[in-house]
Amino acid sequence: MKSVYKKILIGALTFGGGSALLSLLIFIHINQGNVEIPLDTVIASLFSPMDTIEHHTVRVLRMPRAVIGILAGGALAVSGVVLQTVTKNPLSSASTLGIHSGTYFAVVAATIFLPFATFANGIMTAFIGGILTFGFVYILSGGSNATPVRMVLAGMIVTFLFSSLTSVLQIFYENETQGLFLWGSGTLIQNNWDGVRFSLPFIIICFLLLLVFARKLDTLSLGDEVATALGQNIRRVKLITILAAVMLTSVTVSVVGPIGFVGLVAPHLIKLLGYRSHIPLLIGSFLWGANVLLLADVLARIVDPSFSELPVGAITALVGSPWLIFLVLRMKQQGNTKETGSILAGRSSFNVSLKKLIPILFIVILAAVFVSMSSGNYGFEPLLTIEAISGQTNEFMRNFIFELRLPRSLVALLAGAILAVSGLIFQGVLRNPLADPSVIGITSGAGVGALATMYFFSASALWIPVGAMAGALMFFVVIMTLGARAEFNPTTLALLGIGVSAFGSAFIQIMVVQAELGVASALTWLSGTTYAKGWKEILQFLLWPVILFIPLLAVHIKNLDVLSLGDDAAKGLGLHVVSARFKMALLATLLAACSVAAVGSIGFIGLIAPHFARLLVGSANQKLLPITMLVGGFLLVAADLFSRTLLAPNEIPSGILVALIGAPYFLWLMKRRSV
Repeated sequence: MKSVYKKILIGALTFGGGSALLSLLIFIHINQGNVEIPLDTVIASLFSPMDTIEHHTVRVLRMPRAVIGILAGGALAVSGVVLQTVTKNPLSSASTLGIHSGTYFAVVAATIFLPFATFANGIMTAFIGGILTFGFVYILSGGSNATPVRMVLAGMIVTFLFSSLTSVLQIFYENETQGLFLWGSGTLIQNNWDGVRFSLPFIIICFLLLLVFARKLDTLSLGDEVATALGQNIRRVKLITILAAVMLTSVTVSVVGPIGFVGLVAPHLIKLLGYRSHIPLLIGSFLWGANVLLLADVLARIVDPSFSELPVGAITALVGSPWLIFLVLRMKQQGNTKETGSILAGRSSFNVSLKKLIPILFIVILAAVFVSMSSGNYGFEPLLTIEAISGQTNEFMRNFIFELRLPRSLVALLAGAILAVSGLIFQGVLRNPLADPSVIGITSGAGVGALATMYFFSASALWIPVGAMAGALMFFVVIMTLGARAEFNPTTLALLGIGVSAFGSAFIQIMVVQAELGVASALTWLSGTTYAKGWKEILQFLLWPVILFIPLLAVHIKNLDVLSLGDDAAKGLGLHVVSARFKMALLATLLAACSVAAVGSIGFIGLIAPHFARLLVGSANQKLLPITMLVGGFLLVAADLFSRTLLAPNEIPSGILVALIGAPYFLWLMKRRSV
């Protein structure tokens, strides 16, 4: 009897309480705006409309925004339910599987190159992009044999890849994509009912179709073998429900942009209440997805009540990223993340001796720096560089080469070396070959700290490195604390890093919108670029870390070899594991912060360089340290060179170019060896 009362109470809370909350949020939402409208006027405009400006404002501007929030939130939540069931992955959603980034890239690319394909809000373009992205992530992560961790990691890297490609298009086609920036961050702004009229039929049809397939989804959740034994055509069920889920996502993206984490938060709220059958799960998720998105939009306008709109996607990420962290830790406690994280970190394939390899790398780097000094808008001009070195050219060209091109190449060299060493240390300390300052959230924390220094304290650009270090250290403490709870499980830690990075990115987005042009100087390096960098950055941010931190790391580098044996073995060998791990990770964090202060958030160098170094010299960290530095420095020098010359006179930010190289490399590692 008690169980019956409990079910009734939960049902009343889920559907009755959810409906009451939704009604309250609708009234609050409608009453928000740049012009305050009394509550009685809002009620009158809904039930007794008159031809007045207040009533038109409510009915034509504010009501459509509230309704599209309900439809978009519900659609994203329902899509999340289906993705989680079909992939058997509690972390699945349109944002964590990269579907949002794929649809956004498809719409941006079509807007530039195939404008005729953007008819009907570009829904077909978004749908094709979403389907292809889901298929790519699903196949890459192992299909039906994919683990939750592997699938989300694949989704993360695909998101990095498409985000980089989208950024390139937006940089070089600024006029064509100018209206897509706010939409690309997720916004519920509606100027009329067109968005609602367009999306409503698609959402209704897909939702009803999924309700029809609800019983089949119940069977599918028991496992493919059980569903097949019960006579179910699992391929057909998966295909139809995935198409419906991606269509729901595509409709919302085409109208309000990519809004993340709603499809993760809402379904799990309903599941936490005990629902497993898909009919109440779908209905409840739709209702609470609407609540989550409307609440986020209400909070967005409380944070920024001015005419400048704060993207609601930033608020959902700010709320959803801690939720992702909670789910990851919950999975770890339940034993659902048993992977060891054994992506092949690089086996010695060449076994080259250091006496031969170091001189070879030095020669390669010198050649790359020379080519970089000799390259510009007019192509490759080595004679000018030789003349400048020998003093046979005029003062202008000599200053141009030695005061602009040379220091920029040296900045790239030192920053790349520092990032590579930081990645090497993190991989050793955390026993995680996926570790990289950008992947585990350290560079995101540095960005938050730098912007917060300028926004909250109105500090000058001179304090940017201080803020970057403070932010990196704060996020480092968070990562280490969460890592300790997860027993430093490598792949679990990578997932936690995704959540921490998403939180930092959302915070950065909010500060950028709030500060408007006040942080323009910080945004220059925040995008990750070596543009206009010179001797100042070398002396202030890069030279002293190499002089102080690298020798200190060299003295203690053997600790990484001991830590790689496991905590028990390391303790047996007399190493104070906690202290050693903390000190080494702290040094790696400071190195990453110095690099961010100099050149911004450049990712993947700390991932690629250590892996490539292991291919050359094996896994002994004493050998890896100098080789990793040289490889990392060369990678960023090469990226800087190509960033200036590939599309000259236009320039691609070095951070984007590195991501375009690093993301496929990461995907190749995943494909080569199971996570």
